[in-house]
Amino acid sequence: MAKKTEKTNAARLLDKAGFKYALIPYEYDENDLAAQHVADSLGQDISRVFKTLVLHGDKTGYVVCVVPGNCEVDLKALAKVSGNKKVEMIPMKDLLSVTGYIRGGCSPIGMKKRFPTYFHTTINDFSTVYVSAGVRGLQIEIAPADLVSFVQGIVAEVAVE
Repeated sequence: MAKKTEKTNAARLLDKAGFKYALIPYEYDENDLAAQHVADSLGQDISRVFKTLVLHGDKTGYVVCVVPGNCEVDLKALAKVSGNKKVEMIPMKDLLSVTGYIRGGCSPIGMKKRFPTYFHTTINDFSTVYVSAGVRGLQIEIAPADLVSFVQGIVAEVAVE
């Protein structure tokens, strides 16, 4: 189910801010929204395809964590770096209302509100990385420094394999 490559809100925001990026369409499968499927569809290493996860901290509220597709969020590490005692994934049913995005199309760029955003340190291992463009079937390829800068993110050890 490929989509015609149209500019998403995330892409328009990057354009407005003057950042360079590429929109990369891929065939997505409603029944397999896993990062590995995205990486395979793009012909890229899974460690270069970052997934955007939204969590809720007991002290700070919502936090965004962007980790390689082959990793999971290290909840203790994220809690510590974000100033919380505990963080937990938000229920999937809340994703759209909190972020404006759906599962499989959640981008760290252009959420309804700006949330503290944490990127796993391996993001700096690559000249470019892939994140969702805000819809299923479309990724943004962007330099890590530009992505982190745009969302005013923090790079930290927040993932485990």
